[in-house]
Amino acid sequence: MTKHQVYLGLGSNIGDREAVLLQAIKLIEERVGQVLRRSSFIETEPWGFESEHQFLNAAVYCETALTPRQLLLETQQIERDLGRKKKTPSKHISLHSKKNYQDRPIDIDILLYDDLVVDEPDLKIPHPLMHQREFVMRPLNEIRDPQSL
Repeated sequence: MTKHQVYLGLGSNIGDREAVLLQAIKLIEERVGQVLRRSSFIETEPWGFESEHQFLNAAVYCETALTPRQLLLETQQIERDLGRKKKTPSKHISLHSKKNYQDRPIDIDILLYDDLVVDEPDLKIPHPLMHQREFVMRPLNEIRDPQSL
C-alpha cells in the first residue's frame, strides 16, 4: 500500500479551541493516517472576515493511503463530527476569493499532498492561498520536510 505525505492546516475559533484541535488530530490519526509531526498551536486574528474570536492554528504532517478525494471527504467528515455546520452565507466576504468565512469550531485544509497538483472546483492542492496566510505558513514551516515545498 502506497503511503502519501500530507500536510494539513487546522484552525478553531469557537468553543474550547485547544481541545477541538487535539480531538481533530486524534481523529486524523485514526481515520487518515499516522501523524508524524505536529506544530505548536499559535493564536491568530481571523482572516477574510471580522470576529471577536481569535483562532488557534496548527499544522500536522501525516502519511496516508487515502486518495486526495478520499482525504477531502474524510477531513470534511471530521469537521462535521466536531461540530462544524454546513457553510452558510455570511455578510463577511473575503476580498481574496468568493468563499464566505465565518466562526467555526474546526477547519481542516489540505495544504500539500506529495508533490501533486489538483485543480478541481472543490479540491485544490497545493492550497492556493496558503502562502498569503501567516497562520498557515508559520505552523507548516515548523514541521515541514524541506524537500516537500
